[in-house]
Amino acid sequence: MNLSLPSFLSTSERTAVRTRREGAVLHVELHAPETGNAVTEAMLDRLLDIVAAPDPEVRVLVLGGAGDDFCLGGDRAEFGRWLEEDPGGRGIRVFGEKGRQVCEAISGSRAVTIARVQGKAIGAGLALALACDLRVGAETASFRLPELALGLPTAWGGLLPRLIHEVGAARVRDLVLTGRAFDAAEAHRLSVLQRVVPEAELDDAVAAWAKPVLRRPEAALRVTKALLSSYAAATRLADPGFLDAELMASVAAATSRGGERGM
Repeated sequence: MNLSLPSFLSTSERTAVRTRREGAVLHVELHAPETGNAVTEAMLDRLLDIVAAPDPEVRVLVLGGAGDDFCLGGDRAEFGRWLEEDPGGRGIRVFGEKGRQVCEAISGSRAVTIARVQGKAIGAGLALALACDLRVGAETASFRLPELALGLPTAWGGLLPRLIHEVGAARVRDLVLTGRAFDAAEAHRLSVLQRVVPEAELDDAVAAWAKPVLRRPEAALRVTKALLSSYAAATRLADPGFLDAELMASVAAATSRGGERGM
């Protein structure tokens, strides 16, 4: 299958996630700048290890990306290899399920999670950022959901129901059906970002959010986070995010078969 993803999204053999601890703040960085921090299965495995079972002393988790871009989406080479190995899409199902688990672990984390976004956040990259409680972006950041143009559904990490909850159904239809890019200013208006600052001030903006959180009593903070997550979930009663992996794999396999017949 020839998914029309950017040609520079190639698989990295290393895990490509780095962590740095500063007191009760854990910085988690997608670290594959040569591929635009393309999301690989190994990267998801490592993220799940970090986020699903965090140190209980971590009060704030900051998710960022190395290099010019936050994350350019899924890894093209892995997708192609999975479909060659199993045209039925089993590898894509596994990848999609891990993506859902990672995004749920981020959104359900006991720690307050902050997305630090620079450059582009595309597809799966937008899903990872949107799973965070707080999101700050550089003035030059941009966002896009290109899946439909690539012959795929917008079904990864529970992105669609979460985006509809945060942004609203009418606006999401525009973003998904057109696949157009939108800038940081529009992302702020849509509540995809809660703050927009010059790129040089991203770290200061993250610290400004983390500082008061670290002063909050631990028990009260933990319960409040649980309440916020519960109330948000209550507005997504028809959330079919658990089907994302199956939908992505099925459509990818069907598109691949269609492409082969058309050759």
